[in-house]
Amino acid sequence: MPHLLIIEDDDEIRARLLKALRDLGHVVDTAPAGLPGLERALAARPDLVVLDLGLPDVDGSQVLAMLRAVSEVPVIIASARDDDPSLVRALDSGADDYLVKPFTTAQLDARIRAVLRRSGAGPEQSLLVVGGLEIDPRGRRTTLEGREIELTPKEFDLLAYLAERAGEVVTKKELLTEVWQQPWGGSDKTVDVHLSWLRRKLGESATEPGYLTTVRGVGIRLSAPSAS
Repeated sequence: MPHLLIIEDDDEIRARLLKALRDLGHVVDTAPAGLPGLERALAARPDLVVLDLGLPDVDGSQVLAMLRAVSEVPVIIASARDDDPSLVRALDSGADDYLVKPFTTAQLDARIRAVLRRSGAGPEQSLLVVGGLEIDPRGRRTTLEGREIELTPKEFDLLAYLAERAGEVVTKKELLTEVWQQPWGGSDKTVDVHLSWLRRKLGESATEPGYLTTVRGVGIRLSAPSAS
């Protein structure tokens, strides 16, 4: 299970995140300030750190700089600061993602999974099977009815993300956030174009769907053709 460290000075937020993330299966440590958090990060060697910027002893941006000097642990900034300079500064200083308060636990968990997946620090991924479609995340190979399909890196990431949530409707906004790492907006056209390319390679189309079904006004669902 992923081991997380939350560095957050607000007692209520810290307690809420601790309980919610543990309920989701994460191993979670917390720290109420910057220096104790830095010490805990070095001692416990977590898989990912969730870091607030407005800490009572040392600003979170300084904690990030000190942490980056000695560790490559993935860091998600979770802060009430929503101005562009703070966001850009944090990302330029080595943060892997930035989440603006208030946010839901589900949003944070999705960001955690995405960052761990990109960093390779997440749990080992097994073969994803949806009907006759098989996706090997580790080998980055895709076969349909035993025939290998050549996909671009982004097509593969998109298909694998949908396969991890087979049967669920996934919004384009979520795809832009998790597959393209564009949590602050992006064009739906990017998703539409890649879905069109994927459909072509899967031998289907938007008007004659097989594995990929558009749920109008909601998002995209990947499922075996017989269950579509």
